[in-house]
Amino acid sequence: VQLQAFGGGLVQAGGSLTLSCAASGFTFDGYDIGWFRQAPGKEREGVSCISMSGGSTYSAGSVKGRFTISKDNAKNTVYLQMNSLKPEDTGVYYCRRVICGFGVKDRGLDDWGQGTQVTVSS
Repeated sequence: VQLQAFGGGLVQAGGSLTLSCAASGFTFDGYDIGWFRQAPGKEREGVSCISMSGGSTYSAGSVKGRFTISKDNAKNTVYLQMNSLKPEDTGVYYCRRVICGFGVKDRGLDDWGQGTQVTVSS
């Protein structure tokens, strides 16, 4: 089982990035998928998630209106389109199997791995 996040990078404030999460080794459309991020010295935060069908999404208040999550079940991939980036969006971003509802609840099924680093300069 593997969920690999990639697409991070260095961007100026106000810019955009799209993260991808490529999944393998499990029934992709049988799980909700979510994104977490962790900034240095801060607790890990559930950022956004999408239901297994793709019909329902959740975004944390800190990113609502700026980040959009989507998925392509045919490609076993989840995307996180991040617009109007702010320095406080800086962190390592991870994708995980979650329970997506009024929040992003990690299922504890996946290794955290390295994630993908997003750095937003002011």
